[in-house]
Order: sequence, then structure tokens, then C-alpha cells
Amino acid sequence: MNIPMLDLRSEYLYMKNDIDTAIAKCLEHQSWILGPEVKEFEKKCAEFFGVKHCIGCSSGTDALVIALRAIAISSGKEFFSRDEEILTTPFTFTATGDAILRSGATPVFIDINPVDFNISIDGIDKYLKSDGKKVKGILPVHLYGTPCNMDDIYEIASKYNIFIVEDVAQAFGACWKNKKLGAIGHAGAFSFFPSKNLGGFGDGGMISTNNDTFAEIATILTKHGGKDKYNVDYIGYNSRLDTLQAAILLAKIKYIDQFNNKRIGIAKKYNSELQGIEEIELPEIIDGSVFHQYTIRIKNNKRTALQGFLKEKGIASMVYYPLCLHQMKLFQERAKIHSPLTEAEKASKEVLSIPVEPLMTEQQENYVISEIKEFFRLNG
Repeated sequence: MNIPMLDLRSEYLYMKNDIDTAIAKCLEHQSWILGPEVKEFEKKCAEFFGVKHCIGCSSGTDALVIALRAIAISSGKEFFSRDEEILTTPFTFTATGDAILRSGATPVFIDINPVDFNISIDGIDKYLKSDGKKVKGILPVHLYGTPCNMDDIYEIASKYNIFIVEDVAQAFGACWKNKKLGAIGHAGAFSFFPSKNLGGFGDGGMISTNNDTFAEIATILTKHGGKDKYNVDYIGYNSRLDTLQAAILLAKIKYIDQFNNKRIGIAKKYNSELQGIEEIELPEIIDGSVFHQYTIRIKNNKRTALQGFLKEKGIASMVYYPLCLHQMKLFQERAKIHSPLTEAEKASKEVLSIPVEPLMTEQQENYVISEIKEFFRLNG
């Protein structure tokens, strides 16, 4: 049996009629740059998140950069300065920290909460109390589709008068206390990379916000930096959401709740069936999570062996992430570290994500469970 992390072909076949119809419509109208599907998708997302504005762009990375740049410009400067700081997690994809650098600011890495792998609220609070005079914002990442504690983050941000940009790349449709992620901070940044819960057939991204000024500036930045492309105001980007991607995402978004609920169901089944294995630490089922990844911790240095065993059995698995950002060459001289990042480094050595494909069959789910149990029976 072969079980991939994600089965994009099966998902396409499941939605084939909707997707093919959407693509055919684009072939008919031939409006490839900012065609009608882009505005329609932006409106659909704004309604879905409950925000005033959604602005499409070419990737999740650009969404982060443009959101940060829009905040900088709204405060009267083209970019942040290197002595201005933005707090984030070191346990995330490179784009999170890279976007802070590209906005001109310095990332400050705060350790994670070992339970949900998200940025430590206590760590944020301690840094702001001890060394927070240069901090301009917080960039929380809703890792694996699990929401950060946005009540506490919002309270801290309000207390210190700093902004929040949510990295929602892995959490489309996730909620914090019945409010969609991306609608809580000053802005949210989404990715439509094919592997995401809502993924396109290539790159794509989106910025969400309730702030009219941010929205206007973000829109300008996606179009080279000006309302008039022949007379620009800012250093901008060629970062429009492609019409074809918008059309495909419009076709797929009607399935997002169904697919997210299936992911949650698989996660609950894994937790139920794998409990009791002492060398596995299972994720908590946190309300509002959409399980972009189902990630377990493997103790006693058995992760590599388990991953190899699963590969032999035809079961895919991935390590997200084997290296923390502060350990990468890019950030070693360009970022600050708040105290030892012990939990992030420990997680990078223990985490393993296993398949949570929404169209997995019951037989496939049971096979993954049985083979993990078999590994620990043989290697207990």
C-alpha cells in the first residue's frame, strides 16, 4: 500500500467538474491578469474570514512581506529600520523570518510552547518587559493549522501598542474562539501553495485586514508600488494573484470546511488509536485547529528509525522542521535570540508528521496506525 502525505491527484478528481469548468471559463474570457475571478475570490475570502478586505498576491511569502511593508508605510516610512524588532517563532518555515528581514526589521526569536509548537506567550511577555523598547510588532505563526492563543497575544499587543500580523499559511479556515484566524490581528497572511489546506495549482497568497489604509497600500504594493504603474509611489512588487489560480481556488473553496473536518476526524482517530505508546507524544486536539499537519513527537531518538520503517511500508512522513531559523546561516548575524530556544530545538529533533490527507480511506488510516504500532512492538 502506498500512502502519500497528500494526494493531489485524488483531490483533483474529486473536484474535477468544478475545477475544469472554472479553467474553461478562463480560457473563454482570456483575462489572465486581474481577471474577474480575482476580485470574486477576494470577496469570497473576505466574507469567509469576516474581514473588510482581502488582497490576492503571488505567494504566501509575498503576503507576509507586503503586510509588513503596508504597516511600515502607513506609519510614514518605506521600510522598517534594522533597529526595529518584530517578535516571532524560530520553529517555522524560512519565509516567516525572511519576510521580517525583507521588510527592513530585525526578527527576534522567542521560544515555543512545547504543547502546541506555537510561540510562547510567556516568552513574548518576558522579552517585552525586559528588552522591548524597539519592538514594533508580533508575527505569530499558527503552525500545523493550530491557533496561537490570540486572546493573550492581542492583550499584550494592545498593552505595548504594537501590531500583529498573523502567519496563517498553514491554517486556512482555522479559528480562535469561533473567530477565523487572519481576522484577529492587524493583518493576516495566507499561502495557497499546492500542499496547503486550500491550495492552488501553483503559488498564490493573500493578505486579510480590516484596516482601509493597510488594504490600499497592500494593493498598491502588489502592482509595482503605485496606483498608476507608470508613476509609482513606493518600491513595490510584481505580485498579483494569477487569474487562473483564483479560478481554481474559487472552485476548491467550497470544499474547505468538508476537507478540514475530515482532517480533524483523522487526527482524533490517530489520537485515540495511538494513545498508550510511551515513546510517542500525541498532539492536543485544540478547538479551532484544522490539522494542516498531524505531528507527533518521537522520543528516545527513534524518529529516524520510525521514518525509515514507514518508508519501507509505503507510508510517507515528513519532518517539519529539522532546523530552527536561528540555526540557519541567514539569520545568525541578522536576528536576535531571546534566551535559549530550548523547546524549539528539542522539537526539531523529535517531530514527525504523518499523512492526514482528507480523502484517505478508512483502510489507509488503519494501515498507518497498525504499522506505527508494529514499529514500537518490534522496537520497544
